[in-house]
Amino acid sequence: MDYAALGLDFHSIRNRNETRVINLLPGVLAEFPNVCPTRTDIEDIYALTLNKLPARYVQAVSLVIQEPVSDEMIREMLRDAVRTVRARPNC
Repeated sequence: MDYAALGLDFHSIRNRNETRVINLLPGVLAEFPNVCPTRTDIEDIYALTLNKLPARYVQAVSLVIQEPVSDEMIREMLRDAVRTVRARPNC
């Protein structure tokens, strides 16, 4: 995908929660030992979690003064997403 417009490159602008969700995902999945998610399931859990969280877009040089989204909030959204995907598998 091309992240450029008006002569500007927008690749460096990211949702701050992306890496936080990725880092917390393995621990939350470990809480569900009876769940063996497929690659698509994991991608769905990731995307669904990000969609449930408020967006936190930052630039490479952004200063984050306060983080309104806690790790526990992310974990809870991940748990909800795991339950949702488990209830509605893609197979």
